[in-house]
Amino acid sequence: MPCVAAHHEPSWREGVKTGLPSLFGIGAWGLVVGIAMVKSGLTIPQALGMTLVVFAGSAQLAALPLIAADAPIWVIFATALVVNLRFVIFSALLAPHFSHLPWRQRLTLGYVAGDMTVALFLQKYPSEAPQVGKLSYLKGLLYPNWASWQIGSIAGIFLGSTVPPEWGLSFAGTLAIICVMIPLMVGRPALCGVLVAGAVSVLAAGLPYKLGLLLAVLLGMLTAMVIEETAEKWRSKRG
Repeated sequence: MPCVAAHHEPSWREGVKTGLPSLFGIGAWGLVVGIAMVKSGLTIPQALGMTLVVFAGSAQLAALPLIAADAPIWVIFATALVVNLRFVIFSALLAPHFSHLPWRQRLTLGYVAGDMTVALFLQKYPSEAPQVGKLSYLKGLLYPNWASWQIGSIAGIFLGSTVPPEWGLSFAGTLAIICVMIPLMVGRPALCGVLVAGAVSVLAAGLPYKLGLLLAVLLGMLTAMVIEETAEKWRSKRG
């Protein structure tokens, strides 16, 4: 197994090259989140700590209005947890590939993993069989992606602390979420989940502590899962 886990320079370069086209978008997304954090009332040290520790744009943006509203800490954590549940799936997909690594190394890889990087890795290595260069390829995807995000986010934090309040840049985070969400609305389950979540968020907007957001996310995810499972059962019956 050491030969599989050892650094493999060609695979590292291939990973960097594969992930390179997405780095500008990741940096821009980090910039928007950095601005949103400061415009939501976080101090520069708080925003820096959040981007370095959390490293999850959607969870950060979901937590910001709750923090601004002085919501209970359990509501903030529960919302961020629900928004980031997809990373549990990512971990389950990556685990068979790297179960032989020490837990500290797996923890580090899990921390720097992102949506796009995991998808690109699984596209390259769909099989769980050990292969030379697999780990280096993953690192070539993950580390530049993490760096691009942090550079953009930190730049946004300092930029957001200097621009005039009337620019209304706190709404930029919402616009960025919409831009990210639209390409992901592929297929009936995802579309129905988004529609249900949107409707519930409007109807439950009056709930205290922004609990309507948490309820909308939960019901949207449940709707998508039920529709996907129903569709699979229907296809299996036809087959």
